[in-house]
Amino acid sequence: MPRESRGIKIAYLSGEDAQDRRTWSGSTYYMAQTLQKYCGEVSHIGPINFSREKLIGKVINKISRLLLKKSYFYIDSFLVAKRFAKVAAQRLAGQSFDVIVAADGQEEIAFLETDIPIVLVGDATYGLLHNYYPMYSNLLKRSFDEMNTIQDRAIKKASALVYSSAWAARSVIEDYGADAGKVHVIPFGANLENPPPREVALGREKKSDRCRLLFLGVEWQRKGGDITFETLLKLEELGIPAELVVCGCTPPKEFSHERMRVIPFLNKNDESQRKELERLFMTSNFLLLPTRSDCAPMVLAEANAFGLPVITTNTGGVPEVVREGENGFLLPLDARGDAYAEMIAKAYRDDQYYSELVRTSRAAFDNRLNWDAWGVSVKNILAELLGEIP
Repeated sequence: MPRESRGIKIAYLSGEDAQDRRTWSGSTYYMAQTLQKYCGEVSHIGPINFSREKLIGKVINKISRLLLKKSYFYIDSFLVAKRFAKVAAQRLAGQSFDVIVAADGQEEIAFLETDIPIVLVGDATYGLLHNYYPMYSNLLKRSFDEMNTIQDRAIKKASALVYSSAWAARSVIEDYGADAGKVHVIPFGANLENPPPREVALGREKKSDRCRLLFLGVEWQRKGGDITFETLLKLEELGIPAELVVCGCTPPKEFSHERMRVIPFLNKNDESQRKELERLFMTSNFLLLPTRSDCAPMVLAEANAFGLPVITTNTGGVPEVVREGENGFLLPLDARGDAYAEMIAKAYRDDQYYSELVRTSRAAFDNRLNWDAWGVSVKNILAELLGEIP
């Protein structure tokens, strides 16, 4: 018989620590909180220790790189996936759950034997990541074959598949043959503990004496740090004094400027550092992220929560987050600093245009780029899956 959805018992499966706000850029943590708020009672099945498998994998990778000049991506391997499945099965045994939600959990469920329906949540497939992300390039054929098999098995085991973009969902259907009826596209929310009230975000000061650019990323090269630096220089050529804050990484030494400040790392688990990050969002004029490859960069939604427009790249899953002219702008992959600078200059010089961009950026967060919106949609998916009364 159907029952009220608030009675759902959810086994939340994550091999890594879901309580750490750094895991999967914080999405694993906020996803669990949202499931608890909207969908039912959440029990954590993780983290799972795989230090032995990691050590073996590192040895295999080192030998492979030495002899074959190819990488073995041991984190996404049979060795690790089978360890996850074994431990998860032990922790599930003797307990009663209605559904398993696996966050970025293809390794966790690929070899898991269970009768409990599974919802797999992700932002990409290994087919998409292969030769797209640097870390998934130049792989040993055996490594990619293992990853692809893990992905295929996980998709087949899942009763519902929730992906953050149409880009990822298409791959699930076209590359892995998933039934389109069980694939859902729901953008992830902004990973913020306390998003600013709307009136605070809309009250941001339009201009200071310089156009303030914020670059947030842990990988300087992949996130387009060199293009960001070019943009800073080009803005000054256009007659717009600008300054740049680089946060999350340390650029190579050749990228140095008197109006560029570097903050190598901010830990979201630390309250004072989290507040510093929020201050950066609030005092910047644009988030600049000319990323070379990305699935669902959370920093874009986080910026929009502060009414901060984003200038980024039309690649991967990014267009699911940024809609042209609404909460930012998408430039082609081959665009360089001059194109980014011209786009920023146009918006920055026009007070009315910029103010409207701030309002629509915040509206994007309010309407679709928040975890509450994700939670309501997932609640409906679980209700349909389990035959419950929503």
